[in-house]
Amino acid sequence: MAAAIKALNAKIRSNKYTDYFCSTHFWGPASNFGIPIAAIADMSKDPEIISGRMTGALTLYSATFMRYAMAVTPANYLLFGCHAINFTSQLVQGYRYLNYWNFGGREATLKGKAEKVGEQVKSAVSK
Repeated sequence: MAAAIKALNAKIRSNKYTDYFCSTHFWGPASNFGIPIAAIADMSKDPEIISGRMTGALTLYSATFMRYAMAVTPANYLLFGCHAINFTSQLVQGYRYLNYWNFGGREATLKGKAEKVGEQVKSAVSK
């Protein structure tokens, strides 16, 4: 059994494409892509649910590991791309957070909701 596994491993490692596909240089970034996918999906959600601390932590995490993805030998471009996408997504989420909580976005949203309710009340009363 051990000989069969050893032979299978040798066959996989002899082809550069299957060797890469079976390496941590592929599966590490592939499994890590869940974070930027979630960040991109969250861009359409209400900014009130964004955690400023978590967004800041993920921004620093991605910036740090973009550097380390290029520092390893050989450079891991897939991991770099994963962290670059996450870094950009977290910056967008950070902007949405700051705009909502610090730059008047919350007040504008509440004002818009109040006006909408006022219009609904007026239309209901006029019927």
